[in-house]
Amino acid sequence: MADIQGTYDDLFSAVPNGLAALLDEGDVGGSVAVFVDGEPVVDVWGGYADAGRTVPWTEDTITNVYSTTKTMTALCALILADRGALDLDAQVARYWPEFAAAGKEKVLVRHVLSHTAGLPHWEGPVEELYDWQAATARLAARPLLWEPGTAAGYHSLTQGFLVGEVLRRITGRTVGEFLAEEVTGPLGADFHIGLPAAHDHRVALTVPPPGRDEDYTAGAASPGPDATPASATALRVRDGNSVAWRRAQIPAASGFGNARSIALVQSALACGGAVGGVRLLSAAGAARATEEQFSGEDRVIGMTQRYGLGYGLFGTGFGWGGWGGSLVMIDPDARMVVAYATDQMREPAQDTRGLGLVMAAYDGLQGLRR
Repeated sequence: MADIQGTYDDLFSAVPNGLAALLDEGDVGGSVAVFVDGEPVVDVWGGYADAGRTVPWTEDTITNVYSTTKTMTALCALILADRGALDLDAQVARYWPEFAAAGKEKVLVRHVLSHTAGLPHWEGPVEELYDWQAATARLAARPLLWEPGTAAGYHSLTQGFLVGEVLRRITGRTVGEFLAEEVTGPLGADFHIGLPAAHDHRVALTVPPPGRDEDYTAGAASPGPDATPASATALRVRDGNSVAWRRAQIPAASGFGNARSIALVQSALACGGAVGGVRLLSAAGAARATEEQFSGEDRVIGMTQRYGLGYGLFGTGFGWGGWGGSLVMIDPDARMVVAYATDQMREPAQDTRGLGLVMAAYDGLQGLRR
């Protein structure tokens, strides 16, 4: 069995055993954390931080978690809304006047948080993702693909720029700066959007699925009959592994962290707005994440989805996952967060790793609550 490092409550032993099994099956490396009541009951890691399996995954290894980053950007928006600085029912153009171009004056802030705005696809050069002003100007000029709020289509790359520019107009800070100063800094959480070069040595680069190379691209599930035709720019593994990607602020997809940092931050939403003695937002503000904005078939990913404010809704829990397998699941009723970060991609249709680890955590929770 693979060697697993870290600590865990014996009641939750199925979680580190689950990680070990994934590594035994061939995964390169990863980390898993489970927090209950804002405290870690599982904080483990194992495997390697490089495709050649020469560099061990350590306590401070971080990796690109792709769309799990969206949960960090959403939390920043919820904090501003809780402070009264951001009106979720306001038109995006109230904060970002240029965005009203091409008939987008009806798009509300809640629409961009819930993938119902109608701008799901990034259709510019990959290199433009690294230039905030160019990326946001491109999106401001684009027309909508549907009437805002009437349909949902996963805004895989665009959501971060849409939410992020609203936050920047309000605060004068980028999402990465706001996150660092208002969230991860106070909590001591090792998560970054816009990674400084000083952290490069800790990064586990993404490893493509078995049999694939770095030209492997992000792809959605087979779209349904009502799918919106896509002309989106294909994102490759080599793009996500580039220095330019690490330095850029792509608040939907370029976050770097590990399971511990993700679980710590998102525990604020599991625990009524506060974690580790730090209150990020009120209990009512935290609960807004679960306010359903859409339920039905997502036009882009071709599957039924329920969206809250910045998070996917799943039964009594909420959260999201990223390309390659990372995941966070938040359960306010159980005051529990489960997070998984890995450098090993698998083909999306066959990837149930995160779900398996979440189920293992619930097994431990049952024992804890007895």
